[in-house]
Amino acid sequence: MSDFDSQVSYWDAVAATKTFTHPLHLPWFDGISANAAILDYGCGYGRIMEELEQRGFHNLTGADTSPEMIKRACGLHPAMRFAILDAPPVSPYPDASFDAVLLFAVLTCVPGDEAQHRLISELNRILKPGGILYVSDLLLQDDERNRSRYDRYVQEYGCYGVFETGDGAVCRHHSREWLSGLLTEFESVDARTITVATMNGHESTGIQILTRKPMAP
Repeated sequence: MSDFDSQVSYWDAVAATKTFTHPLHLPWFDGISANAAILDYGCGYGRIMEELEQRGFHNLTGADTSPEMIKRACGLHPAMRFAILDAPPVSPYPDASFDAVLLFAVLTCVPGDEAQHRLISELNRILKPGGILYVSDLLLQDDERNRSRYDRYVQEYGCYGVFETGDGAVCRHHSREWLSGLLTEFESVDARTITVATMNGHESTGIQILTRKPMAP
């Protein structure tokens, strides 16, 4: 993944100050064993892992590209397992390692088409057949502020929905059609539209998608 698509220096610089708010929809974990191996890919400072632990899940792993985010996560949750992703989207985990993978507000931080496809392929590799992939991300917004910046940056980045934030990140908002195509190798289980505050405090429309890796034939 290129620097453009991982932006490690940005995330290291803001690791101590950002707050993430995408909600965890716990009914989607009904029927998943407390022993299930769960990976939070792009775990940030471990917020989602903490909530899962409080709900009785204990085989939890977090991974992130930002060493400073992982440092913050380890300070907050010293008993949890965290790893730095040195060559994203590649992860250090063997094939079929996890029963569930969470991808919360990660695609918005990976603006390139090819990089997103490579990330989803990697998650497919490390998921067990029948395992779930739970995606939470941001949709294209229809307010004037967002439409204006989509238009401003579409020529530079070649994709409508990619934009630069005021503090230096390159982010992406997605159409439902793009996300559906991105996840085409997975079986759709459920989806929900949410309202969420972005990391810079703007109320936005998001989507959560629950998919399942097909069982081997």
